[in-house]
Amino acid sequence: MQTQKERVVIDENSGFCAGVINAIHTAELWLKREGSLYCLGDIVHNNEEMQRLVGMGLKVITHEQMRDLHNTRVLIRAHGEPPETYRMAQQNNIDIIDATCKVVLNLQKTIRQYSEEKMPSAQILLYGKRGHAEVIGLLGQTDGKGVVLSSLEDVSQIDFTRPAHLFSQTTQNAAEYHQLVNTIAARYEQIGHPEWFSYHHTICHSVMNRAQEIKRFAQQHQLIFFVSGEKSSNGLYLFNICKQHNPNSHFISHLSQLEGIQVPADSSVGICGATSTPMWLMQEVRRKLDDSTENSY
Repeated sequence: MQTQKERVVIDENSGFCAGVINAIHTAELWLKREGSLYCLGDIVHNNEEMQRLVGMGLKVITHEQMRDLHNTRVLIRAHGEPPETYRMAQQNNIDIIDATCKVVLNLQKTIRQYSEEKMPSAQILLYGKRGHAEVIGLLGQTDGKGVVLSSLEDVSQIDFTRPAHLFSQTTQNAAEYHQLVNTIAARYEQIGHPEWFSYHHTICHSVMNRAQEIKRFAQQHQLIFFVSGEKSSNGLYLFNICKQHNPNSHFISHLSQLEGIQVPADSSVGICGATSTPMWLMQEVRRKLDDSTENSY
């Protein structure tokens, strides 16, 4: 007979990606040393983790608030920032603690090179969530001239009389990206200039691997609790994969959402999360299940 702990399993591949781990570790080091630290935007799209960091002294600010700061330090989170943010910091004598993810930094550099050096006359297309912090940072590398594509419908924004280079936000859905690539390529083929279009594999390998791991994990259990912040693009993407392969999947952003969910006594339960989900929060979900004497929440 299975014990409660044996039937409630946390996906060992879930939890923070390397970029988020580095950003949070950097913030914690400065908070322990100084007691407080400004951070431009939420360091991670998870309310529970943000409450923990704010409790340690993290002060989340907006770009407008940063304009009024002088002679201090500001942490740049893993999502990255446009060049304008660095110019502002220099003007205000702000010391930047840069925790931009290395994958994002490399993508920013590549987009800037294509925009300024390799093909300055071509369009830069960015597949991603409009208004997302990473996309804003990437768009900044084009001096605001890039075209953001959030869906297939946005293909109408492309000027097919000009060459185009397509890049993706690092946390996007790989299957949807390739569908977009094929759609754009077909249009350039139709006008007789397939050579005008190029695309780049810029989705983070960690994110792509996580999608396959989540798929397998969801299929291995009868009931899935997917733990993530509601604002996490990666979380919504991975949860959709869970739901596709296990309809009995539940999105959990805080413990109170466990209430009312029926958990049969003999069911296999899997707990997993996004690249922005702290392991301690998934452990809290399991602890609540382990400590319960009933199988209904």
